[in-house]
Amino acid sequence: MRLVVAGSPAAAVPTLRRLAASDHEIAAVLTRPPTPQGRKRVLTPTPVAQVAAELGLPVIEATRVDDDVTARLTDLRADLGVIVAYGALLRRPALDAPRLGWVNLHFSDLPAYRGAAPVQRAVMAGDTRTAATVFQLVEALDAGPVYASDPFDIDPEATAGEVLAAMADRGAETVLRVVDALAAGTAVAREQVGEPTLAPKTTIADGRIDFTAPAAVVHARLRGVTPEPGAFAHLGETRVKLLRSTREGGATSAVPRLAPGALGLVDGRLLVGTADEPLALLQVQPAGKQAMDGAAWARGLGALDGKVLS
Repeated sequence: MRLVVAGSPAAAVPTLRRLAASDHEIAAVLTRPPTPQGRKRVLTPTPVAQVAAELGLPVIEATRVDDDVTARLTDLRADLGVIVAYGALLRRPALDAPRLGWVNLHFSDLPAYRGAAPVQRAVMAGDTRTAATVFQLVEALDAGPVYASDPFDIDPEATAGEVLAAMADRGAETVLRVVDALAAGTAVAREQVGEPTLAPKTTIADGRIDFTAPAAVVHARLRGVTPEPGAFAHLGETRVKLLRSTREGGATSAVPRLAPGALGLVDGRLLVGTADEPLALLQVQPAGKQAMDGAAWARGLGALDGKVLS
């Protein structure tokens, strides 16, 4: 089939590569324009644009799908559109530009976690299972009928970024299976069943860690906002990024109970108190410094008595 593929971030790259390596033809790639990146704010194409250039594929860069972009999509005479985290809504007549419309890879077990941050919200909630779902794109948010939904177990120690990367690889295979079925005329889509939940984009406020919550909740929140927008707390006036934690060794170590946010060094690990058991902080990044081992940072603080993250 003749395809148009839309996507922008790294999570869309495995699908683009998998489709490019298939028997299907990619007529063009739709992605967002370059944005300033890094400290020097260098104008940088999206990961999808970079891979498309590497593969020699035509690229359409657009912040939104306006009349001009819609006309360009229509002129492609594509059979199917495939979208993975493009970053802008498609509405009619853009939805009708490909002969078979568009299919979307979404990183949740729809109708759960409709929206921009399904993986982050699932990890933050402490979920242990999700799914890579391919559905027919409609004008309502992530509401179209489902062609395929492949279950995915969430590693209880993995960050949202790590979960998303693994799901992107798995989801690329799901997308190809659906595209093959549509080409063969055997694909069947079923309406979503159940009460929808929403997954709004995370904000900086979501990254503020509240140590008065139980360890399981704190650990899930920290993982869910890593790498973006990033978990943080304050030690006095110093903002500290919290890059990785683990519950392993917290409850079983022979340590006195730590008050919420209180720090302690035990058996070579930096522990922080929560509402119940301590949580180990494996990696942190104090403001203005490089990421470092949590225990090494703590040793540099001197005596930890009275030092509290808040």
